[in-house]
Amino acid sequence: MRMGKRMTAILTAAIILIFIGAAQGAVVVIQVTAQSITDAVEDELQQDPMVPAQTIDVSTNDGIITLSGMVGNLDAKERAQRIAGTVKGVVAVINNIRVMPSERRNDQQIENDVKTALLLDPAADSYEVDVAADNGVVTLAGKVDSWQERELAAEVAQGVRGVLAVNNNIAVTQQEKRRDAEIKADIRARLKNDELVDNALIDVKVNSGNVTLSGVVGSSAEKSQAITDAWVTGVETVTADNLQVERWARDPELRGDKYTALTDSDIREGVENALLYNPRVGSYNITTQVNDGVVTLRGKVEDLNAKRAAAKEARNIVGVQKVENRLKVRGKDRVDNQKIEERVSDAFAIDPTISQYEITVNVENGIARLYGTVDSYYEKALADDEASKVNGVVAVDNNLVVTEVTEPLISDPYVDNWYVYDYDWYDYQPGYTFTTDAEIKDEIESEYFWSPFVDGGDINISVQDGTATLTGNVDSWAERYSATENALEGGATWVENELTIE
Repeated sequence: MRMGKRMTAILTAAIILIFIGAAQGAVVVIQVTAQSITDAVEDELQQDPMVPAQTIDVSTNDGIITLSGMVGNLDAKERAQRIAGTVKGVVAVINNIRVMPSERRNDQQIENDVKTALLLDPAADSYEVDVAADNGVVTLAGKVDSWQERELAAEVAQGVRGVLAVNNNIAVTQQEKRRDAEIKADIRARLKNDELVDNALIDVKVNSGNVTLSGVVGSSAEKSQAITDAWVTGVETVTADNLQVERWARDPELRGDKYTALTDSDIREGVENALLYNPRVGSYNITTQVNDGVVTLRGKVEDLNAKRAAAKEARNIVGVQKVENRLKVRGKDRVDNQKIEERVSDAFAIDPTISQYEITVNVENGIARLYGTVDSYYEKALADDEASKVNGVVAVDNNLVVTEVTEPLISDPYVDNWYVYDYDWYDYQPGYTFTTDAEIKDEIESEYFWSPFVDGGDINISVQDGTATLTGNVDSWAERYSATENALEGGATWVENELTIE
């Protein structure tokens, strides 16, 4: 269980009463009901800068969340589903949100822009993909070499302005046949190495390349991540109908021996395996060195986003304390600065969020300098991320001005493709809050309770003048990082993280 000291849980037919913070003389009661789960999901959506929470309705039945309402683009719809899946107690998400763009674009425009988006993306530009649009619904067909490439193509398409839905009919051409035993061993290793999955109660079966996952995980987000991990080389299908979300996240039985001491060799093997299955970096010869849990990446990649993706994969491996990213960006073709400027501008014009802003792009020696004004840190980060994917960009000098610096930029490893502290421009400074320290502490405890990734039961929280100080123990560096992010979401103006890794 979670929060304050150890909590006492009383399970009735429909309610779990959790008493928090009794050691401090105050008792916070969280009733786990359909309504409280609904409220927790709505709170998470409300905090997200991309999702228009006011236009989304949330309902809960037996732990199954149904999302309805409307959003302006497909990325927001998919993001809302991922966010809902990160709330503890959610066993599945039904996404009935309608995509209603502010402008209606004709199918030829959408089709051309999806093709352009695939060509602009260095990881997808070589895919043999056919694109067709019908009333805003994009259908992808063709062949790629892996499930990961298939998913990346759909991700690129859904990020195009005007796309209402994506039908992914791309076939995967398996280049390698593997024994079932090898596939099973590979999957089990990936599950154990992944910080985002508590794998001890997951059972893996493989029959002629067809994978079945069963057992128990602690959250809907973990289930989705486990399915992703199962798609290793040689897999034909993955079925997870019997992988149940039945326990509270971070249950010790779910973790097993996941966080026992690992050697640097074990960590390096986990990192190298993760890099292999990322379609943005898998084709590159990246050298991985590990020293006391500190991972150093060396080698050459062809685009800036690949460099960042490699660091993100390494960061989510069990045992990794820190990532030193020494990868060098070397474009596969020499591209003149004006052409790169045009490509970045085209990428911005296609994106449903960035396209609303007037952003000037200047490129010199492959460094893309961005100028203009956006409303939030999220949009600044999104522009940075989109520019980093363009072939020829070796670095981004992000000079975009944020007009509403009221909230920090939160990175959720289940939801976001970036790690906020990779951006050298991120300069959020703590501000003044009218919320009392006691109220902030209560909100942080609530964040920990609903989080699938932080075991708040071993974290002590104190708040003074809006600054939260965290002490106690956590299992991993990733959990330590998430504890800071959750505290910021709880309203802390700043966080002093003194948590130790057990």
